[in-house]
Amino acid sequence: MTTIVAVKHNNETAIAGDGQVTMAEKYIMKGTAQKVRRIYNGNVIIGFAGGVADAFTLSDWLEKKLESYSGNLKRAAVELAQDWRKDPTLQKLEALLIAMDKDNLLVISGNGEVIDPDDNVVAIGSGGNFAQAAAIAMTHHAKDMAAKEIAIDAINIAADIDIFTNHNVIADDFKEK
Repeated sequence: MTTIVAVKHNNETAIAGDGQVTMAEKYIMKGTAQKVRRIYNGNVIIGFAGGVADAFTLSDWLEKKLESYSGNLKRAAVELAQDWRKDPTLQKLEALLIAMDKDNLLVISGNGEVIDPDDNVVAIGSGGNFAQAAAIAMTHHAKDMAAKEIAIDAINIAADIDIFTNHNVIADDFKEK
């Protein structure tokens, strides 16, 4: 289990995730996994929740779609979601992805959904609801905070509540230049 949160705030977009890998909801297998990474020559940042091998497979598929559509994240995400829903091999994958670039923030699911959030905040994973609520509150009331700071704080708040989320936070961002 894990928690990933992404935030668009003050012309910045950031994503953060914890590092906990839990096996069969019984014990912590690893506390320092990196579930946030850059793909497509560093132009897209993804975060994943769910099966690690499944998430890497989806990451590779998304990167191939990005190459096919010249880095157009929305188009690549829709095409990935359509393939994921139709392809029998992909249908068995159990993971969710958050993908972002400088302009877009999307959740991609195996149900064929590509979600562009209303509140400029999205979260997935076991502590996702906690992280999302915390991040939304911070974007509404802490106007001077950076997006990356909000994402990190939201993961840490989720880690205080959700036993499947830890405080080993990995974060990355795009800043307006």
